[in-house]
Amino acid sequence: MPHTNRPTIVIADDDGATRTLLRLILKNADYNVVAEALDGEAAVELCDQYKPDLVCLDVMMPKLTGLAALKAIKAKHPEMAALMVTSDTAMETVKTALQSGAIGYVVKPFNEGKVLDAVARALHKPHA
Repeated sequence: MPHTNRPTIVIADDDGATRTLLRLILKNADYNVVAEALDGEAAVELCDQYKPDLVCLDVMMPKLTGLAALKAIKAKHPEMAALMVTSDTAMETVKTALQSGAIGYVVKPFNEGKVLDAVARALHKPHA
């Protein structure tokens, strides 16, 4: 890695078990999970506050969907990498997410390898 700081990540998912699993996978791989959100609105606020290297967003969340949160985050922070982590496999959703600036799409249920591959790809691509 070109810098000594561990990449920072915000996790946004309304499911506590998913957040816990993602946090454990990421922390075990030496990523720095700086915050977690239960809804899309909080995800946008936390990204404004922490300016993480990466945000992991679920699609279906209360207050603001992951897609709406993604658009809001990318409008303010075009350089921030965003990864969708969701059980929504509809092609329209995937297409919208990628067109809105998501750099990857991880389908639930996921495993450690899938998550870490997607995160590594997201963090090593140009984001703007």
